Amino acid sequence: MKALVARELSGPAGLVYTDVEDAVGGGDHDSVVVDVGATGVSFPDLLLLRGEYQMRLEPPFIPGMEVAGVVRSAPYESEFKPGQRVTALSMLGGWAEQVVVSPNNLTPTPDDLDDAEAVALLGNYQTMYFALAKRGALRSGETVLVLGSAGGVGTAAVQIAKALGAKVIAMVHRPAAREFVESLGADVVLPLTDGWLQAVKEHTDGRGVDLVVDPIGGEAFDDAVRALDTEGRLLVIGFAGGGIPTVKVNRLLLRNVSVIGVGYGEYVNRKPGSQSVFEFGVNQLVKAGLRPPPPVRYPLADGAAALQSLADGGVLGKMVLEP
Repeated sequence: MKALVARELSGPAGLVYTDVEDAVGGGDHDSVVVDVGATGVSFPDLLLLRGEYQMRLEPPFIPGMEVAGVVRSAPYESEFKPGQRVTALSMLGGWAEQVVVSPNNLTPTPDDLDDAEAVALLGNYQTMYFALAKRGALRSGETVLVLGSAGGVGTAAVQIAKALGAKVIAMVHRPAAREFVESLGADVVLPLTDGWLQAVKEHTDGRGVDLVVDPIGGEAFDDAVRALDTEGRLLVIGFAGGGIPTVKVNRLLLRNVSVIGVGYGEYVNRKPGSQSVFEFGVNQLVKAGLRPPPPVRYPLADGAAALQSLADGGVLGKMVLEP
C-alpha cells in the first residue's frame, strides 16, 4: 500500500510518499483493518514532524491519528463487519491507504457525513467538547473568547460553544479569515492586533469573559488572563504561537480566576472508556444540526505540500488527506 512516511524530523520536508507493507491484523487478534477514505491533519502532527511535540517519535513512522473509511477485515466475533463505514482515533498510522485499529477506538460513521466530514468531527471536536463541557464547565449564557478561531481547534471551539448556548467572541490574526469565522456563528469577530484586549472589554461592557479558549499561548497569554471576568476560566489547549507562557499565580488569587489544562488524549488514556462520553456529546450536537465547515482536502500523495500549507497559515478549518 501507499503511505506518507516521516523519514526525518524536519517538518513537511521529511515526509515521503512511498510503498510500505499492507496493514494486517497481526498480534492483536481483535484488531480491525480499515481502508482509509480520509485522514485528518492537525497542528500537533506538524509539531510531531518537527520533533517539537510532547510525544517524540524516532523516524521512520507513519503519522496520522484520525481516520475514516471502510472495514476491510475484522475478527468473526467482532461487532464491526467488512464493508461497514467507521471512524477512529488511532494511535498512529492513519496517513496511509490502510490502517490497523483496535475496535475500542472504532465507531460507526453517521450516514449523512462523508469520510472527510466525519474525520473533521474527531480529534478537534471531541477535544473541544471535553474542554468546554468537562474542564471549563461552560454554562448556557456565558461568554467565551476563542483565540486562533480560524484553525481546526478554533473552528470546533466556536461551533461547540455556540451549540452549548454561549455567546462567542472570536479572535483572528489573518484578515482573510474573518468571513470564514463569521460563517461559523461567532457573535463577534475581532482582529488579534494591538489593543485587542480593550476591544474585548468593550464588547462585554467592561466585564470581561467567562471562558477563554487558548490554543496559541505565546505573547497573547497575559492579555488572555486579563480578559477574564471574576471567576473566569482560561483553557490551555496548546502553543501554536510557539512560546510556552508562565502565569503569575497572584493574579489568579487576587482576581479569583483559573487557568485549566486541557489534555484530551492523556485524559482518555488514563481513564479507559471515557472517550465514549465525549464522543456521545459531539454526536448529540451533530444530531441537533451541528456540521463542520467543508474540510480542506488534499490527496494523500500531496501530503508534504498540505503540511507546508498548514505551517504557512494557509488553512482555514480542518485539513484532511484522501488516499
